[in-house]
Amino acid sequence: MSLEERLDNIEAMLAILVERQTVKNFYEIEEFAKIVGKSCFTCREWCRLGRIRAEKKLSGRGAYARWVVSHAELLRYQKEGLLPFQQAG
Repeated sequence: MSLEERLDNIEAMLAILVERQTVKNFYEIEEFAKIVGKSCFTCREWCRLGRIRAEKKLSGRGAYARWVVSHAELLRYQKEGLLPFQQAG
């Protein structure tokens, strides 16, 4: 392996590490799902059912708002897990 290939490899690994360590105020559902190791569908259902605290925000990509999860909620979920089901009525 040449020196240039090794440096490219190192740069790619550093980019991955930086991406992992980046703390955001809010995570889109796709990001949240990737972090917690679940499918996007599952995480959207958790939002819809109130199992995690999430907000709807306009994304600028049409008329439909997208679910976003705060960093504080991500940390809470990692420590405590899902919120209990809310009883209707």
